[in-house]
Amino acid sequence: MLKGKVAIVTGSTSGIGLGIATALAAEGCDVVLNGFGEPAAIERLRAGLAEAHGVRTLYVAADVSKPAEIRELIAEASRRFDAVDILVNNAGIQHVAKIVEFPEERWDAVIAINLSAAFHASKAALPLMIAKGWGRIINIASAHGLVASGEKAAYVTAKHGLVGLTKVTAIETANQGVTCNAICPGWVLTPLVQQQIEARARAQGIPVAQAREDLVREKQPMLDYTTPEKIGALAVFLCGEAASTITGAALSIDGGWVAQ
Repeated sequence: MLKGKVAIVTGSTSGIGLGIATALAAEGCDVVLNGFGEPAAIERLRAGLAEAHGVRTLYVAADVSKPAEIRELIAEASRRFDAVDILVNNAGIQHVAKIVEFPEERWDAVIAINLSAAFHASKAALPLMIAKGWGRIINIASAHGLVASGEKAAYVTAKHGLVGLTKVTAIETANQGVTCNAICPGWVLTPLVQQQIEARARAQGIPVAQAREDLVREKQPMLDYTTPEKIGALAVFLCGEAASTITGAALSIDGGWVAQ
């Protein structure tokens, strides 16, 4: 069903975003990549996806902290591929500090990239989806969109806001062929998290396997990590016909984190 659809995935040059972009390409979607990284590596990634899955791919180096560049990202995808059918708002950053010590510029950056970017991208993409009578918006929130942890004021606020934006978008587009849902991961074994695990092991003088389990145990009853591939599979499901009446949902994929 997704063959020939056009999907934009922000923050898709690594981690969760890359997992989602790869899963959509495997289903036949033309994919617009976006994110930071070394240009040659990104070009290899773009070309590799196109070759492996026989789809069209495009990379747009928009800075999603800037609304004008977000609008140009949507416009460029529409110009090149004549559609924007699927929008995955995935780009995100983190900063950890107590509220009384939280740098104001880091608050602004986290809110801009993790929350405001999804608003600006959705605003630009929705008219194209509504005109076509079909569209899927998937916001990558977090377990922290449903519950909180200390020292993550901006991240938790942004992810809670993203869940709220998801619900409003779903209500406004309920009878226009568009759905909007949020995916709320717990611990995801991305390269960045693997580095965190290895650093923890070195700092504590413990085996990497123990550090890996200790980290996930802090939040999740299930002592296993979600993978970008599993999140990609959930995104594909949400784009399919079986999920056509799922909208406004915040779907946990978190090893039982928010069940506690």
